[in-house]
Amino acid sequence: VDEIAQIGVSHVTVTVNAVNPEISQKIYGWVSEGNVIHKGLQAAELLLARQLDAVRKLKALGITVKVNTIVVPGINDHHVLEVAKKMQELGVDLLNCMALFPNVDTPFGDIIEPDKTKMDEIRKKAETYIPQMRHCTRCRADAVGLLGQDRTDEMRGCLSAAAKLPVPSKEVRGRPYIAVATLEGVLINQHLGEAERVQIWSRNDKGLELVEERETPKRGCGPKRWLHLARMLGDCRAILVSGIGDTPGKVLSKYGVQPYVMNGFIEMGLEAAFNKNEAGLTAMKAREVTCTSKVECAGSGGGCL
Repeated sequence: VDEIAQIGVSHVTVTVNAVNPEISQKIYGWVSEGNVIHKGLQAAELLLARQLDAVRKLKALGITVKVNTIVVPGINDHHVLEVAKKMQELGVDLLNCMALFPNVDTPFGDIIEPDKTKMDEIRKKAETYIPQMRHCTRCRADAVGLLGQDRTDEMRGCLSAAAKLPVPSKEVRGRPYIAVATLEGVLINQHLGEAERVQIWSRNDKGLELVEERETPKRGCGPKRWLHLARMLGDCRAILVSGIGDTPGKVLSKYGVQPYVMNGFIEMGLEAAFNKNEAGLTAMKAREVTCTSKVECAGSGGGCL
């Protein structure tokens, strides 16, 4: 939760279908905690504790919280007001009461979906405790188009063809670029701590291509600077620099951006990094610079604050 706030997330949705474990155990078949699978009442109690704890922490950090409650007839439809009361106590900003959408061959597949009259009645009563969301159109991860404009059937052929394409490696998926810290655009010759901008490079069938330049977060905000940078480089698998401090190195690595400390021509460094050519990376490896603190960075690492 702390990291969510640190990277600037402002709104979070949490699903809470019951605030009584006796009821929620009828909704959830199991709950995982690491490698341990919990079932029954124990699972429901664990889930509720985590849900309430998450909401408390989110609100303490000033994040807007919306709670989704799926109304399941005969299970929790009589319990929604209790959910609303509890969410009001926790300072939740918005409650979205959603009608169950039955799916064939699921435990609730035979339950009839609550009608509009029933849902309006529930929302009206719950609204005495917490503002209601009434414009939800139940977005789906298995559909194509816009809300209210389902184009799944129209695009089914395209989707089927795309499903047969080879799956990119985990490393490449979503991170096609490599960032470079450079003074003049020819050499890898700038310490990350003093870089006011970085170049973003891609590689395609035609070779290496400079995509754009991005300004880096301003100095002076401590570790948050590197969290912001990691977020800004969320589509980059690596960054090439002539030097980097311990803190930014750890933060970027944690968030999937591998720092390579090297000197030399940008094209050579990019080829080595894109190909993960260990010999090439070693040949270009820069002399390690011990980073200092409490001073402005001049390539020595002080700008890593």
